[in-house]
Amino acid sequence: MRLLILAAGKPALSYAKDGIAEYLKRLGRYSQVTMELVKAGGSEEVSQRLLEKSEGMYRIAMDERGERLTTAELYKRFDALEHRGDVKCVAFLIGASDGHTPELRKKADMVLSLSALTLQHELALVVLLEQLYRLASMKAGSPYHRE
Repeated sequence: MRLLILAAGKPALSYAKDGIAEYLKRLGRYSQVTMELVKAGGSEEVSQRLLEKSEGMYRIAMDERGERLTTAELYKRFDALEHRGDVKCVAFLIGASDGHTPELRKKADMVLSLSALTLQHELALVVLLEQLYRLASMKAGSPYHRE
């Protein structure tokens, strides 16, 4: 199953750029992961761009109003997605600074929260990539994740 991270705006903070590069490199050992950036802007424009780029994919909107899962629960969800057979690509949607539109959240297959706190989008991207790396390493039987 291919993973696509779609995020609004180019990361500018040095810690975020470093974290993104590191986790994309680590994830590359386990699965096919790509990241695409869409032009930043308001929630209407960005949400439309994210929906267009993720057409036909299993969409997970990253939003503080979404489900809050433990890493183990998220692992079980991904395992179930992989076994479905009809999901070829999962797209993670990280929106504009003012969030996703209600339309995007409605069209998403899942709305996921990384925290009850509102995270700055570059930080959210690093946290998401770390969790995806954790899931991949769990699947591979690595001791990276301990319960």
